[in-house]
Amino acid sequence: MNAVSASETTASQESPVICRNIHKRFGGAFGGLKVLDDVSFSIPKGAVLGLIGRNGAGKTTLMRILVGLLMPESGSAMVLGEPAAYLTDAAKTRLGYVPQEPQSLSWMTVQAMLQFVGSFYPNWDHDYMWNSLMRWEIPPSQRLAKLSPGQRQRVALIRVLAACPELLVLDEPASALDPVARRDFLREIALRAGEAGTTVLFSTHIVSDLERVASHVCFLHEGKLLLDTPMDDLKETHARLSLSREAAAALSGRLPGELARRRRPDGGMSIVLTRKDIGAWPGAATTSGGTLEAMSLEDLFIEVTDHPGAPWFRK
Repeated sequence: MNAVSASETTASQESPVICRNIHKRFGGAFGGLKVLDDVSFSIPKGAVLGLIGRNGAGKTTLMRILVGLLMPESGSAMVLGEPAAYLTDAAKTRLGYVPQEPQSLSWMTVQAMLQFVGSFYPNWDHDYMWNSLMRWEIPPSQRLAKLSPGQRQRVALIRVLAACPELLVLDEPASALDPVARRDFLREIALRAGEAGTTVLFSTHIVSDLERVASHVCFLHEGKLLLDTPMDDLKETHARLSLSREAAAALSGRLPGELARRRRPDGGMSIVLTRKDIGAWPGAATTSGGTLEAMSLEDLFIEVTDHPGAPWFRK
C-alpha cells in the first residue's frame, strides 16, 4: 500500500474523488478489451457530477474502481483522501454506493436488510428510512428477491441515503424508476448536495436527469473521457459550426478546439468546437459561409459520441 503524500491529502480535502490516468483492460494485458483509456478527472467537494456515456462506455468499470471493487492496471484513484483500492472502514462509512442492479442480501426482508446495514453506519437516519418506505409504498416485511426491479432500486437508494454519506457513487440510479420516483430521487440528490454538502457522482444515459441536478458533467466514450466541464460553462465553451458546401471544400485540416465533424448530405459540414475560456472562437468559426450556434446538452452528447473515427481518437 502506497503512502499518501501531504499534497494528495490537501487535494482530497477539496476533491473527494481524484482519478489520474486510469487504464483498465479485461481479457489479459495484451490483446484484451480496453475499457478505460487514460481517464483523469476530479470532483469538487459538494458538486454533483453526472457521468454520461452510451452502453459499454466504461462507466460501471470506472465506478467499481472508485469504490475498490476493481483494480486499475495503471493510474491512481483517490477517494476521501485514501487510495480507492485500500479504503479503511472509517472511509467506507462516509461513502455510499449503489450498483446498477442491486442484488445483495436478496434473501432478507426489506426491514431486516436495512436494519442490518444501518448497524454499520454511525449516522444512520432511521426516520428517513421509515418515511421513505412509506412514501414509496414498499412493504418492510417483503423479501428483497420478491420485489420488482423498480422497488429493489428504491430500497437500494433508501439504504444509501439513510447512511448520510459524504460521498455518493451511483451507477444508473434511476434506470428502473418510474418518472415520479425518478423526480423524487433527483430532488433528494439536489437537496443533499445543496444543504448537506454531499458530493455526488452518478452515471446515466438520461440527459434530462443531468440537466436537472448536475453541476458538472463528464462524457465517457469508448473508455476515453471526452469532456469534463461545469454545466454552467457548457453553452459558453461549446458550439456547432455549420459550414456551407463551398466553405467546407475550402477547409484544410482540423480546426483549433475541434471535437467532432460531420459531413451533411448537401455537401456542407457541421463541426463541434470548444474553447477553454470565454475568449474568441477560432478564426474559421467566423469565416464567410459559416454559422456558429449554441447546442443543447443532448445535441452535444450525440455529436461527440457518434463518431467512431473522429479526429480526437487519432492523436
